[in-house]
Amino acid sequence: MISELNPNKMVKILHKELSYKLSGILFNVHNKLERFCKHNQYCGAFEKLLNENRVKYKREIEVPIYFNDTKLTGNILDFLVEDLIILDVKCKKSITTKDYVQMKRYLRATGKELGIIVNFSEEKLKPKRILQDVKNNSDIIRN
Repeated sequence: MISELNPNKMVKILHKELSYKLSGILFNVHNKLERFCKHNQYCGAFEKLLNENRVKYKREIEVPIYFNDTKLTGNILDFLVEDLIILDVKCKKSITTKDYVQMKRYLRATGKELGIIVNFSEEKLKPKRILQDVKNNSDIIRN
C-alpha cells in the first residue's frame, strides 16, 4: 500500500492477517444480526465466532493507568485480541471524537499499536483502525 502522505513510501499494514480475519468476523456478525441489537448481543456473537475461529482474546478487561505511584482504574476494553489488537464495540448513531479519544487512551494504557472501533448501528459496517505510533507517541486514523 502506498502512503497518502508520501506516495514514494510503502506503508506496512499492522497485523494484516489478524485484522483481515477480524473484519470478516465483524461483517459476519453485522450481516446476521443487522443493526438493531444491543451491545452485549453483538459482543456475544463476536465472542462466539472468535472461539469458533480459534482466535485468542480477553473480554472486558480492566487496563489501569498510573499517576506517580497511584493506580487509576476505569479503562475497560471490550476485547483484546491475540494480545495485539484492541476492539471497541459501539451501538450508536455515529462514531464521535469521544470514541476516538477513548481508543487513544486504551492504546496508550496498554502500549498496543492498533485499535479497531466498530459501530454495529450503522447501516453499512465501517470499522475504524486507530494506529498508535508507540515510538513517537502519535496516532493515525484509517478506514
